[in-house]
Amino acid sequence: MSVEVIEKKSAATIRKPAPRYKVLLHNDDFNSMEYVVETLLHTVSSLTQPQAVNIMMEAHMNGLALVITCAQEHAEFYCETLNGHGLSSTIEPDE
Repeated sequence: MSVEVIEKKSAATIRKPAPRYKVLLHNDDFNSMEYVVETLLHTVSSLTQPQAVNIMMEAHMNGLALVITCAQEHAEFYCETLNGHGLSSTIEPDE
């Protein structure tokens, strides 16, 4: 009596990580530094005050600063919220 062995190959599930996006803060000549820091802190709850100050200063000195890198949906939310508070913000893919 012969026994036939059937091999079952399970399809390995390969999950690609969701693409990440950068939220960028642009310098402006309209908002006070204090207002920018407060808005950053209220919009991105994971930021500390020193981090928010550093982001504000980088945007002030260089014209552009990275706020956070995250999933697209969150990046869009942060960008819209910052823009809604009168700041200039954009998102771009993190490459």
